[in-house]
Amino acid sequence: MGKLKFWIIIGLLSLAGLSFSFKDDLFLVSKNLDIFASLYKEINLNYVEETNASELMRNGIDAMLQGLDPYTEYIPESEIEDYKLKYVSTQYGGIGAGTLFIDNKLFVNEVSEGNPANKQDVRPGDQILKINGIETTGKDRNQISQLLRGPKKSAAELVLVREGLTINKTLVREEIKQPNVSYSAMLGDQIGYIRLDKFLENSGQEVKDALVNLNKSQPKGIILDLRNNGGGILQEAVKIVNLFVQKDILIVVQKGRNPEKTVSYKTLNDPISPQIPLVVLINGSSASASEIVAGALQDLDRAVVIGQRSYGKGLVQQTFNLPYNSLVKVTVAKYFTPSGRCIQALDYAHKDQNGSAEKFADSLMKAYSTRAGRTVYNGNGVYPDVLVEANMLSPITISLLTKNLFFDYANLYKKTHKEIVNAKTFQITDADYSAFVATLAGKDYSYSSTTEKLINELTTEAQKENKLGAVKTDIDALKEKMLSTKKTDLVSHKAEIKRVLETQIISRYYFERGKIEQAFQYDKEVIKAKSLFTNQPNMLAILKGDGSYKVIGSPKSTISEN
Repeated sequence: MGKLKFWIIIGLLSLAGLSFSFKDDLFLVSKNLDIFASLYKEINLNYVEETNASELMRNGIDAMLQGLDPYTEYIPESEIEDYKLKYVSTQYGGIGAGTLFIDNKLFVNEVSEGNPANKQDVRPGDQILKINGIETTGKDRNQISQLLRGPKKSAAELVLVREGLTINKTLVREEIKQPNVSYSAMLGDQIGYIRLDKFLENSGQEVKDALVNLNKSQPKGIILDLRNNGGGILQEAVKIVNLFVQKDILIVVQKGRNPEKTVSYKTLNDPISPQIPLVVLINGSSASASEIVAGALQDLDRAVVIGQRSYGKGLVQQTFNLPYNSLVKVTVAKYFTPSGRCIQALDYAHKDQNGSAEKFADSLMKAYSTRAGRTVYNGNGVYPDVLVEANMLSPITISLLTKNLFFDYANLYKKTHKEIVNAKTFQITDADYSAFVATLAGKDYSYSSTTEKLINELTTEAQKENKLGAVKTDIDALKEKMLSTKKTDLVSHKAEIKRVLETQIISRYYFERGKIEQAFQYDKEVIKAKSLFTNQPNMLAILKGDGSYKVIGSPKSTISEN
C-alpha cells in the first residue's frame, strides 16, 4: 500500500508535465509512471460508476501524503488564501468577530477591539441569522468563515437576534490584523513581558519593536512568552534570538537528505538587549519555531526556560509551486539547535503496524552540552530549566466549557453589570459564583470523570473474565461514592471554575487584552519568572549549572516548582 501511494503522486506529477532527474532506478521510475498513467486512464474510462477525475486524483495525493507526516500537504488553488493566512500572513479582510455554534445556531462568541463588529456594536451573544442574505442554518465553520471574510471596504449585511429582537447591521469590512505579538507591557517590579503568539511574517520586527519600547522603562528582566505558540517561519525565529544574542552566533542548522536543504543560520546583527536577564515560557503546545528560540537560548545559556516540556516538532517545511497555481508543502529537513540536538518527538520514518508514528524512547535520548557545560537532551521537545506543573482542567470545567454554559452566564453578567473597574484585578464574588451555579439548574453538564471511566473499564474486564459477580458489590459501591463526590464538584472545583468564568466575563469589557491582563494574577509561570528575577544568584546558578543545578533540562533532573 505504501508503494502504491508513492507512485500515485509520482504519476500525478508526470501527468502535470514535470520532468525529473533520477540518479538511480530510472527504468523502474519510468515503468511505474507508465503503469500509473494506464491505470488512471482505464479507471476513468471503464469503472462501472461515474468517476470524478479531479476527486480521484486528489484522493490519491492525500493518501500518499498521509503516509509521510502531517506537515507535508498539497494546497490546491482554491485553498491558497486560507493557507497564506494560516502559515504566512497575519492580515485578512473581515469584520473582527469570532463565532460558535450552539444547538445548530450561530452566535457571536467574541469581538476584537477597534474592528468593524466592535464599531457597529455587534456583541457576544448575538445570534447571526443571515450574512448578506444567506441563512447561516446548515452551514459549517468554513462556509461561515468564507461568508464573513471578503475584500476590504466590501459590505457585510448581518441579520442578528438580540434578546428576542431582530437587528440589521451593515458592516464595512476592513483589513483585520492579527499581530504576532498580542501583548507587551511592564508587569510591575520592573519586569517586561512580551507575548508572541505565532512566527508569521514580520514577527521578528514586532518583537523588536516591543523590546525597544520596554527598554525605555529600564526593566530588570524580560519574559518572552511562547506558550501555545505553534511556530511558523524559521528565519523569524533566528531574528528574535538575535535580539538577545551577539552577532555571528550559530542559532540553528537544518539538515535534509538533499544537500541543498542543509543550511546553517547565524545571527546577522548586533543585539538590542544582549545582557538583560531573560526568561522564556513554554508549554506542551510550544512547537517548531518556538522550540528553536527556546532551545537556542537555552543552549547558549542566555535564558532560563520555565514551564512544561514543549511539543517536539523538529521538522522544517518548504513550499514548492505546482501547475495550475497549486502548492505542495514538503518536510525537507530536521533542525538542530546550537548544541547539536534535534528535539523531534515523533519518528515518522519508523511507524507501527497501524501506521502511527511513535515517540522516541527516553532511553534512546542522547546528552548534549550547552555553552556553559550544562546537560540537555535531544528528542521529545525542549525540557524547561524550571518545571512548573501545568494546570489541567477538571472534567466538570471541561463540560461547562463545551456546553457553552460559561458563555451564557458571561452574556447575562454583562447585561446586569454595565462596567467593571479594573481588568488586572478583576475577580467575581462568591455571590456572583452562586448566581452562576443557580443558572445551571436544569441544564445538562453531565460528564464522566477519569475514575468513572476506569471503573467502567474494570467492569468490562471483569465481565470478560467471568468475575463480575465476585466484585459487583464493590464496583457498585465505588460508583455510588463517585456519584456522591460529583454532586460536590461545583464546590470542590470552585477556584478553577471561577478563573475560567472570569476569563469569559472580562472579554466582554476589555477584549483580548483584558483576558491576558486578568489572567496574570493566577499565572504560575509568570509568578515564578518574576520571583526568579528578584533572586539573581538563583538565576545565575541555573544558567551556570552550579551545585544542585548542574544537570538542567533532562527529563529526570529538571527543577520542579509547584
